[in-house]
Amino acid sequence: MSDTDSFIEEVSEEVRRDRLFNLLRRYGWIAAALVVLVVGGAAFNEYRKAADRTEAQARGDALLAALEQPEPGDALTAVASDGSVPALMLAAAALEEEGNYTAAADLLDQLAVMQDAPAIYRDVATLKSVMLRSDTLSADDKRTRLAGLAVPGNPLRLLAEEQLALVDIEAGDLEAANARLDMIEADAETSVGLRARVGQLKLAVGLTPDAPEATSDEGPVEGQ
Repeated sequence: MSDTDSFIEEVSEEVRRDRLFNLLRRYGWIAAALVVLVVGGAAFNEYRKAADRTEAQARGDALLAALEQPEPGDALTAVASDGSVPALMLAAAALEEEGNYTAAADLLDQLAVMQDAPAIYRDVATLKSVMLRSDTLSADDKRTRLAGLAVPGNPLRLLAEEQLALVDIEAGDLEAANARLDMIEADAETSVGLRARVGQLKLAVGLTPDAPEATSDEGPVEGQ
């Protein structure tokens, strides 16, 4: 390489360095801001994860402490005041076991309208609330609440149909109840336990088919 070429290369390299320095001086704050944002975002995410872990651990400890009480219903209700789905379900179950059906149903109603809760939990809460309020809800209220569950594809469809059959029986509409119970019995997804309950319910309200009339093997008596 000649001295001229070497000189030109050194000048070009110096020009590139000057340009880079000018770019950094002009736009370097953007890169610095991006670095700060990335580092700050990572730190915030770690802080949030740590806070979530601490909160979850505290809630778990509170649930365990409440469950150790002789009658944990009230203690679990206090823990469930933050809207935790597991706490609400545990509190409702404890209150039901203690015989406080109204308070249990109130918690289930709260869970049933929580849009951020999984749909299956909302549906279970609706069904269970109707069952706990069977003596206080009107037939129309029960049908309204159960209608959204007794639809194709809902995992609780057959259980909701069973409750609707009970509503029909309470209303004196045995024909509608019988049709609904027949449908449950004929459904391939009906469990053994549910099919047995349907049979017992039919027997209890007199919806079983009439027994065929007895026939005699003997021929007609002569002279009659």
